[in-house]
Amino acid sequence: MLELIRSSAPDLSPSEQRVARTVLAAPLEVIHRSVTQMAQESGSSVGSVMRFCQSLGLRGFQDLKLRLARESIPAERQLLAEVASGDGPAEVARKVLTGSAVALQDAAQTVDTDRLGAVAELLTGTPRILFIAVGTSAPLAADVAYRLTTIGLPASFPADVHVQHVTSRMLRPGDVCFGISHTGSTTETLASMRAARQSGATTVALTSFASSPLTELVDHLLVAGSERPRTASSR
Repeated sequence: MLELIRSSAPDLSPSEQRVARTVLAAPLEVIHRSVTQMAQESGSSVGSVMRFCQSLGLRGFQDLKLRLARESIPAERQLLAEVASGDGPAEVARKVLTGSAVALQDAAQTVDTDRLGAVAELLTGTPRILFIAVGTSAPLAADVAYRLTTIGLPASFPADVHVQHVTSRMLRPGDVCFGISHTGSTTETLASMRAARQSGATTVALTSFASSPLTELVDHLLVAGSERPRTASSR
């Protein structure tokens, strides 16, 4: 990927070249950045970052980060930095579970409890709650929707992204559209959230980055999570 960026740089636009230089200067740092942060650091725009990715034949910024991670991080470290190739099953399990515990502790220290309370109050007073998520965020959305349903709240999570988009367009003022995305830049999630916003619904997001395209679309934002991708397809 880095060689492709170097060889393609002369054919890129000036703004895309700024993105290329930023990636080449610190590829590992790019893995932990949102697309908005990348635009700011390279002195370009979100659109320029996305066009840069497309010029390389990538699906988007998330695809770029995955390619960089695969090339830059040894395979045995992609699961968790502390896991070593010689670890046995017990040691791997202990390290992975410890890493998850640390992530939860970090979230407890950083989550804005006032915002969390406001979102909880919002969810208990709305006639409809639609969850939006794809990729590895989808199981989380499905679980939350199920748990809210069991306590009597009108929550739903359609697994198909096309159904999510159509349903979000059918929301009404007073309804809530709740998007979950690790990066805050997943194309399908952004499209559904924009549709929900246009329908007049109240929008909420849970993400790992305080600055991303998703955060610019929502009325209520919850930031919680580690910047380090836990899997190769975190979305």
